[in-house]
Amino acid sequence: MTFEIRDIHKSFAGTEVLKGVSLSLEKGEFIALLGPSGSGKTTLLNIVAGLAHADSGSLVFDGEDITRQPAGQRHFGMVFQSYALFRHMTVAQNIGFGLKVMKGGPSRAEIDRRVAELLEMIELPGLADRFPAQLSGGQRQRVAMARALAIRPRLLLMDEPFSALDAQVRVSLRSEVRALQRRAGVGAIMVTHDRAEADALADRIAIMDQGRIVTIETPEQVA
Repeated sequence: MTFEIRDIHKSFAGTEVLKGVSLSLEKGEFIALLGPSGSGKTTLLNIVAGLAHADSGSLVFDGEDITRQPAGQRHFGMVFQSYALFRHMTVAQNIGFGLKVMKGGPSRAEIDRRVAELLEMIELPGLADRFPAQLSGGQRQRVAMARALAIRPRLLLMDEPFSALDAQVRVSLRSEVRALQRRAGVGAIMVTHDRAEADALADRIAIMDQGRIVTIETPEQVA
C-alpha cells in the first residue's frame, strides 16, 4: 500500500489554508501531523478523509486517484477528538455500526464475531452491553478506535485523539493505540499539537506551519 498526497491547495474565504502540501505514506506506517493551531493539519486530514475537497492537487491510493471519491467509498477509518460515539447504542453496537451499514457487508454472525474480536483486542470484553455514558474517557477512546478498525480500513485517520483525556490517561493509551494500529497492519495519519505524543506514536513526523509541511523527521530527530 502506498498513499500519496500531491500538491494540495485549499482556501477558505480567500485565505489560503494549505499551500502545496505533499506527503507519502507506506504500508503500516504511522505519520503524525504536528504543528500549532491554524497550521492546516485538520484541514489536510479532512481532505484525506473526504470530508472536505482540495481546490487543487490530488490524492492517490495504490495508483488510484481518489481525489473526488466520496468519503464513504474510501474505506478509511476515522477517530475523532470527541469520540463521536452514538449515545443510544451499546459498546458492541457502536463497534459494529460501520459493518452493519456497509453495502454488501458481512452477515450478523460475522459482525458479532468481529465485534467480539475487537472487544478482546481493546481489553473491554465485559463492557459490550454498556452505553458510552457509562464508560470512562479512556474506555470511550478505545471503543472509538475499535469502531474505526472494525471495517478493516485501508487507512486510519485520527484527529487529536487524546486531547479530551487527562494527562495520565493520555500517556497510558498511547502505547495501546500504537499496538492496535500495528496489529491491524494499517497505515495511520494522526493530527496533534503535542510533540511528546508525536514522538511516542509516529514513525515519521510532518511538521506543519502556515499551510505547509516545513520538514519531515523521525521522532529521534525532533527530540
